[in-house]
Amino acid sequence: MTRALRWRDSKWAIAGLLSALLPCLFMWGFTVDDALISVRYARHLAAGLGYRFNDGGAVTDGVTPLPWAFVLAPLAGAPASALDVLMRAKCMGLVAWSAVAVAFGVAVGRAPGMGASGMGAPGMGAPGVGLAHEPGVGSRWARPAKWAKVAALVTNAVSLPVAAHAVSGMETGLAMALAAGGALAVGARSYTCAVLAGCAAALRPEMAPWAAVLAFGAGWGSMARRRSMGRAVLHAAIALVPFASCAAVRVAVFGRPAPLAVLAKPSDVTYGALYAAVALMVAASPVLVLSPRALARAPRAARVVVAAAMVHVVAIVAVGGDWMPYARLFAPVAPSLAWAYVLALPHAHRIATALRAGVAIAAGAVNFVHAAPLGRAVMDDRRALVERARPYLDGVGSVAAVDIGWISAATEGRIVDLAGVTDPDIAVLPGGHTSKRVDPALLLSKNPDALLFYIRGAAPDLSAWPNAPYGYLVEARLAHAELLGAHFAPRAFLPLGHRGAGYFLLTRRRKNE
Repeated sequence: MTRALRWRDSKWAIAGLLSALLPCLFMWGFTVDDALISVRYARHLAAGLGYRFNDGGAVTDGVTPLPWAFVLAPLAGAPASALDVLMRAKCMGLVAWSAVAVAFGVAVGRAPGMGASGMGAPGMGAPGVGLAHEPGVGSRWARPAKWAKVAALVTNAVSLPVAAHAVSGMETGLAMALAAGGALAVGARSYTCAVLAGCAAALRPEMAPWAAVLAFGAGWGSMARRRSMGRAVLHAAIALVPFASCAAVRVAVFGRPAPLAVLAKPSDVTYGALYAAVALMVAASPVLVLSPRALARAPRAARVVVAAAMVHVVAIVAVGGDWMPYARLFAPVAPSLAWAYVLALPHAHRIATALRAGVAIAAGAVNFVHAAPLGRAVMDDRRALVERARPYLDGVGSVAAVDIGWISAATEGRIVDLAGVTDPDIAVLPGGHTSKRVDPALLLSKNPDALLFYIRGAAPDLSAWPNAPYGYLVEARLAHAELLGAHFAPRAFLPLGHRGAGYFLLTRRRKNE
């Protein structure tokens, strides 16, 4: 490779890195409560306590991405606190996504530009992607191509789901890096594509259909039809091996192939459809590929990536979406659509491309401005809440709540999960994720010493706790139960952030109360 080409690759690599690093650092303060659930499992694994949420409790399937706690375990050894491990998980997501973004930048720079049709099917490292193959480097073709390519990087940069979930401390950042790497490999390294897509599906089970379609398309070559079909099926099978392995382990250990979350959070197709529609709007990159004519003429890799993303949207609808902010379930495949847009550039109309890129970037930027500020404060708010709760929870044997993630960082005591994500007894009860019909007698049979109930709005007087504006239906029902009121009394209100939300802490009544 000549010095000029190395320098060109370096510039695109730096651009790719900045497109990931800057927005992720801006959203560094974002996290979600469930990230600390995985951290607790990882800390218990590192301490030799086994795959369990409560020390001494049952082995439960409380982490949807089965391998994730094992990935975190090497980072979770003593004396690291839960919040320390969460910070390490955030760093892992940042590094993984930034590394793939560098490769993405180089691939974008090497791809044929607008107007350079007839260049073959480009892919990362494939023939036809190098600058030596472009007609007249520095000519009139290269000038309009550059801004169109840069638009792909900028779109990824302003995609709030990508930036936020890369550093959320969840498995999403690593899954997104694997998925983007798999998409880049479609046109050049088909087996690499299958392996990376399969690993992404092991971390996010709803991505299994996406992984199978992507790998199938990567394996479908220009050979004789029969042999090509065989290769495609083999690639799809390879992509499904990690997912199937997780399901097999679950059957052997927990007696069911699906994560416990499937029972705890039953799917709602109506909500899933709404979730998918919103995700397609806030992710920004889907707008880039709204060009059927260009995609029809584009290299096969572009159509494979888009087809896989469409299948993923259907999967999101089928699983009923997700409660977490910023379209978490769609984030892993969002960057791949920007790559499909780049592959289609030689066949796209310049004005239409400019319009689509402008709309995508503007929509992403507006979403960033309006929605990012709330997310940036989550980590600080959770850390402050943990510090406020520790003095009250010190010495408390067990706590019951819906939001168990932050509580697991505030106490080493036993935690009763009112949402059922880590508790099979509650997971099978009727109701949704935050509306389980937990009978007061059942809760009392689990012998909690304290309750933490979440409220939205200004905190009322402690004596009025049964009629507080509870955020979760399961807690509202329990608060109105006379049986529970006979056993628990309010002790404190723990504010969360500065928006008038927080938690009522209730503890067992003393004999003279």
